[in-house]
Amino acid sequence: MPASTELSELTGDYVIDPAHTRIGFVARHTMSTRVRGQFAEFGGGACLDGGDPSRSSARLTIHARSIQTRNQQRDDLLCGKFLDVDNHPAITFTSAHVRHVDGARYKVAGDLTIRGVTAPVTLDVELTAAAPAPEGDFRVGFTGGATINRRDWGVNWNGMTALMVAPKVRLEFDVTAVRAS
Repeated sequence: MPASTELSELTGDYVIDPAHTRIGFVARHTMSTRVRGQFAEFGGGACLDGGDPSRSSARLTIHARSIQTRNQQRDDLLCGKFLDVDNHPAITFTSAHVRHVDGARYKVAGDLTIRGVTAPVTLDVELTAAAPAPEGDFRVGFTGGATINRRDWGVNWNGMTALMVAPKVRLEFDVTAVRAS
């Protein structure tokens, strides 16, 4: 984060800029290779309180069908058997608490809903940028993630995939958000 930006200058409501944001994941397949994927369609934002970060909040809605792993057969299987997108079209995260760790690092705890199952998750978040953009608006950048156990949300197909795909999945994000007010 630029040293000249004070935390108090970040206060405001922000909307995710999808053109400059990546929401993705990494999972181990057959315990040796990593499969990386991302979601192409999502929206959300944050309400930042630079004076008291604990009063900040964030929300995200992902269109589950927009999953992309660069393999259409795998994407179709993930949409159908794993995520059941016909019955659960959205993956959501809603923060419940933000805690400043140190410097530009935060812990954001909240509820993650996948396949209609809601469970708590704590994201490691780092503020990476805060500055006016050439377009004249003010932008912030965040990066981070969390490791979850996909079985906690019922993301599994059958006994064989329980063995072939590791239960731990790394969620990753690199977000740019534009101040709306």
